[in-house]
Amino acid sequence: MNWDRVTTLFAGKGRQIPHARLPEAGPEGGDPMPPNLAQSSLNSLTVGVLVLDGDDHPVLANPAAREMGLIRSSSDAHTIVRTLAGQTRRSGVTRVVELDIPRANSDAEPLGVHVRAIDIGGGYVAVEAADVTEAHRVARVRRDFVANVSHELKTPVGALQLLSEALQDALSGGEAGDSVPDEEAVARFADRIRHESARLSRLVSELLELSRLQGADPLPEPEPCSVDRIIAEVIDRSRTAANAKEIEIKALGERGLVAYGNEGQLVTAVANLVENAVAYSPEGTRVDVESGATDEAVWIAVRDEGIGIEASDLDRIFERFYRADRARSRQTGGTGLGLAIVKHIATNHGGRVDVTSTVGRGSTFTLRLPSRSSEQG
Repeated sequence: MNWDRVTTLFAGKGRQIPHARLPEAGPEGGDPMPPNLAQSSLNSLTVGVLVLDGDDHPVLANPAAREMGLIRSSSDAHTIVRTLAGQTRRSGVTRVVELDIPRANSDAEPLGVHVRAIDIGGGYVAVEAADVTEAHRVARVRRDFVANVSHELKTPVGALQLLSEALQDALSGGEAGDSVPDEEAVARFADRIRHESARLSRLVSELLELSRLQGADPLPEPEPCSVDRIIAEVIDRSRTAANAKEIEIKALGERGLVAYGNEGQLVTAVANLVENAVAYSPEGTRVDVESGATDEAVWIAVRDEGIGIEASDLDRIFERFYRADRARSRQTGGTGLGLAIVKHIATNHGGRVDVTSTVGRGSTFTLRLPSRSSEQG
């Protein structure tokens, strides 16, 4: 409905709203301003603007308000909006709230809106709504992150407390009350303490690494990095864990390739992929680290013969703290952060990481990186 109609409606309710007189010419004698400038300006806003009459019928709405679902039909405002307008009309006080409004598609994420309802007289209420869905999503992610961190820290800390008590008891001779230490129990508890403390240390280190990657600090100026050197460093780091399980790590593919980025971060990303491959593979198998290139990208693929990943888990394995096999992760000391770190490093470098997997046959993670700097185009 146009502005003249709204003015007439307001005037009929006893509230005199003068017509806005637009200059016949624009600034400095330019072209005349269009007569529908106010309506066009309203329609161009990304915030939703809606005016309801005394019966809560919409008399004015811009496209953003309709896209947000504040109006369900040409003459029906959303129930939540009508309720808020009624409260504002009765009290005469401006109301400001944040709401999650279910979308027409119930499977979709609710629409987060910051709503401001103002009584403008004559029974009319103006509603302004800003889309804050992304802010709500970030807040939920932060809450989940804090909850997950608390849980993940509580597990090893609690285990260390119990193990230290058990170790103290074993050193004092146990329930028998004699002073002879139970050497077998002492060795067992000391080994478990070492395992849990290593897991706790790794969790803290990876939390700090992930926090740094997600921070506001920009990526250092990309530099040419030798892919051969990255792979050699990763294989050297992983050799001890692989030898313990008699797993062979092979370097395959093209030689002499160059990727652009931060070498330390790229080593971390590939190392996380290889460590996972070793951890989730049975003894006596093989892990391949293959490199190759296309016209636009250099890729490094880590292929294992491990347990594989269910198809239902493939879309979530890069989430922080998500584990496809929680019991196995506890045995391997996994924190659930390694793949999240890989994803952030890939994204920060303008690349991506992909995965294909078959349960019982193994997985292939492919890190794709720019093969040229941004200055080279």
